[in-house]
Amino acid sequence: MPGNMPMLLPMAVQLLDAVMGIEMRAYAFPWSRANFVDSIAAGHLAQCLVAPDGELLAYQVAMAGFEEWHLLNVTVSPAHQGRGLATQLLHRLIAHARGTGAEWLWLEVRPSNLRARRLYAHLGFEPVGVRRDYYPDARGQREDALVLRLALKSPVVAA
Repeated sequence: MPGNMPMLLPMAVQLLDAVMGIEMRAYAFPWSRANFVDSIAAGHLAQCLVAPDGELLAYQVAMAGFEEWHLLNVTVSPAHQGRGLATQLLHRLIAHARGTGAEWLWLEVRPSNLRARRLYAHLGFEPVGVRRDYYPDARGQREDALVLRLALKSPVVAA
């Protein structure tokens, strides 16, 4: 029933308290409020998935580049994980990026984030590199990031 479906809304300053609540619960090293404010001010694609009752379920932030997009943050509320919401957001981002004529969608992911890595592999992302010491970790050190990309345009096959 459409009335029970989550709505995709632009991330607005009014939603940042709810965004920060999820961000703080979801990550040991969350983005700051300023990171979200800067993303909105820069005109990045920042979207929130909101339940019909107004509860924030998930959000994503992506940045456009020249013929490419870069996923900066995709987060599902811990209370709603495992329901396909990240997949739903990513499908919408992929469709949006394709609609702009982009060739690639890029992202970084922690090697230790096996759940996210499985999702990205399922969607067709491929590993293409490593950013050394990219993320802070719980031991006060740094964790590498795997760089993944998704081809958005199907290769042209010669006849």
